[in-house]
Amino acid sequence: MSKIVDLLKLKDYITLTGTTLGLITVIIVTLGGRTLVSLGFFLLAFTFGTDLLDGYVARKTGTVNEIGKELDSLNDSLTFGIAPSVLTFQAFKIGTIYDYFLIFACVLFALGAILRLARFNISKIKGYTGIPTPLSGLAILAFFYANYFFAVATSEIGGTLDFPFFSNILIIIIMIFLAWSNITLHIVFEKEKDKKVYFTFLIFAPLCPVFAIIGILNPDFIIASIVSILFFVFESLIIGYILISFIRTQLKKAKKAEIQDSVSEI
Repeated sequence: MSKIVDLLKLKDYITLTGTTLGLITVIIVTLGGRTLVSLGFFLLAFTFGTDLLDGYVARKTGTVNEIGKELDSLNDSLTFGIAPSVLTFQAFKIGTIYDYFLIFACVLFALGAILRLARFNISKIKGYTGIPTPLSGLAILAFFYANYFFAVATSEIGGTLDFPFFSNILIIIIMIFLAWSNITLHIVFEKEKDKKVYFTFLIFAPLCPVFAIIGILNPDFIIASIVSILFFVFESLIIGYILISFIRTQLKKAKKAEIQDSVSEI
């Protein structure tokens, strides 16, 4: 049996870097506090970069290997499933019965990510069934940033650092929706037609750590407000894109069924 070090390629070490960041995120967030939660999301932002980079290196070096495929799925389960769930609970919990509903949503979100990745590993279908897991992780990251910068903006005019109440309701709905989107058979992303998802990551992933640094530097009201609005818009675009993909898939299925009915009638 080969040594593990002999099985690993350069892109696998990049994947493991993302995994390490995910593990550190889960560990430090257990200490609690908004500052450490923000740091956790800051570290999580870098994992989107490593997720893009390992794929790029694999294609350029021609080093696609079996252990790499397994590592990639395990990494995505942690960094885009488990870590966002833990971070979200710590960020949005308020110490009331509401927290139990939040736990339920967080568990569903993580399970949705894990199940989609497990199915992807054995699927022979071209493209992606259910939304790509990194996209759901990015949706959670964007929603946190939107609320974090909103809280910073309001604190600059005498408010508190609490998130708005409507966000506590929305995050539960969003996480359950993303969990369903991950495991459903009713959303199909085709690689050729959905390149916009890849380009979104290519542009946005490097910017996430930049925005995190801006947050750490405690921006003024104007900057915090602009960034908050930007992320709320970006979150809406992600959710809207998923809904459009769902509708598109259903229309394709309906059209295919109509054609089959027409053929059977002939």
